[in-house]
Amino acid sequence: MDLIRRLFTAALVAGVLSGTAASVVQQTTTVPLILEAEKYEVVTPPPASATANTAASTAAPAGHEHAAPVRQLGEGVPESDGEAFQRLWTTVVSNVIAGVGYALVIAGVMLLMGQRVDARRGLLWGIGGFVAFSLAPSVGLPPELPGMAGADLAARQIWWLAAALCAGGGMLAVAFAKNRLVIGAAVVLAALPHLVGAPHPESPEGAFPPELAAHFVTSALGTAALFWALLGAVCGAMMGRVIDTAHDEP
Repeated sequence: MDLIRRLFTAALVAGVLSGTAASVVQQTTTVPLILEAEKYEVVTPPPASATANTAASTAAPAGHEHAAPVRQLGEGVPESDGEAFQRLWTTVVSNVIAGVGYALVIAGVMLLMGQRVDARRGLLWGIGGFVAFSLAPSVGLPPELPGMAGADLAARQIWWLAAALCAGGGMLAVAFAKNRLVIGAAVVLAALPHLVGAPHPESPEGAFPPELAAHFVTSALGTAALFWALLGAVCGAMMGRVIDTAHDEP
């Protein structure tokens, strides 16, 4: 029981550190991109004075410029320091909770494998977690900015979970299985969600500049890589100490 408590403590520390670090990095990478994207969420019609003269404007000379829709800030853009702090606090809490949860998963799997645990091996496990839970699903469903058109949420969540689990299972089989048939089946399993295809809207719409969306994808994946690397290394280092201490105790 004491060992379980110590391992939970290790996962808690790893989750807090990785979640906090990821939140700090997000403030200078993905958050500015999200705020920029939210400017495209709300489109207001032209002023009433312009719409009232529609007939006259259609008969205007070719060089006449018509009133165009005016883009305004979306509702998600913070309008005060208090609202901005609330968004920051919510982000930190969400990342910490996710970090603790993922750390518990990594710790449990490392224990089941029964191999020696340290910071270097923990880092490798963290890289595996990044591939399974971030990189592999992003091949079919890349990180999306607010307001981007998407398929049904439930369908995307199911596909994301399938892609993550299949990728994770495939990597575990390649790393630890000795039967070639098992390894081959695991590789096929990892590729299966991508062969089926991720759900996408039939007619994607959006006014986002392509470079903004591309920048967000790379920034989000880079932050996720940092998150998983720190999570795995810290979790591995602390678990190694916990296990060594447990073995030394009478």
